Amino acid sequence: MKKYGLSGNALKFIALITMTVDHIGYILFPSVLWLRIVGRLAMPIYAFLIAEGCRHTKNMAKYFATMVITALFCQVVSFLATGSLYQCILVTFSLSIGIFWLFSYGRTKSLPVQVGLLFLGLAVAFFLTELLPLLLPGTDYGVDYGIHGVVLPLAFLVGQKLHRRLLWGSLVLLLYCLSAGTIQYFCLLALPLLALYNGQRGKWKLKQFFYLYYPAHLGILHLLHTALFA
Repeated sequence: MKKYGLSGNALKFIALITMTVDHIGYILFPSVLWLRIVGRLAMPIYAFLIAEGCRHTKNMAKYFATMVITALFCQVVSFLATGSLYQCILVTFSLSIGIFWLFSYGRTKSLPVQVGLLFLGLAVAFFLTELLPLLLPGTDYGVDYGIHGVVLPLAFLVGQKLHRRLLWGSLVLLLYCLSAGTIQYFCLLALPLLALYNGQRGKWKLKQFFYLYYPAHLGILHLLHTALFA
C-alpha cells in the first residue's frame, strides 16, 4: 500500500460531494449545466469503491443485503415523491454485487458452473437494464447507467494491481461515454483521482453514514423542491 495518496474515505467524500452537487442540479436547478458536469465524477468513484467493498468484505451476503435494502428504501422515497419508476444507482450496484457474489460462489464449483452462474447474473442484469425498459412503454422505467453501470464495478475487480483494474474500468467507462455521449464524457475525469488511491480505507469507520446519507439527502432535496416549486 502507498503511504501517500487518497484513502477510500477520501474518495467516498469526493464522490458524496460531487453526487450531492449533481442531485441539486437534477432536482432543483436542471438548467444549470455545470452542476451536472461536476456530478459526473461520482459514479465512477462509487463503482470503484463498490469493487473494493467486494474485494474486502468478510460477509458478501450482508454487503449485498445492505445495498438492496438501501436501494429499495430509496426507490420508495423516489416513488412517493415523484411517482417515478426510474431505478437509482443503488439498484445498479446491487446487481453488480449480486453478480460478483454468484461468481465468487461459482469459484468453489466446476468451471462450467462458474461460467454458468456468471452468465446467469449478467443475463438477469441485461434483462432488467436493457430489455425491460422496452417492455414497459409509456413509463419512465430504467436503471441508472444501464448495463455499463452494472459491469463497471466488475471491471474494476479484474486484476490485483491498481493499474490493471483501472485499465479495465477505463475501457467500460469509455464504452459507456461513447454510448451515452453529451456530458457523460466528464466521467473520465474521475480516473486520475482513482489512480491516486493508496489502498487504505482511512482512519474513520463511516460505512453506515454513507448508507444513511443517500436516502436522507434525496428526501431533503425532494422536500425542498416541493416547498420551492410546488
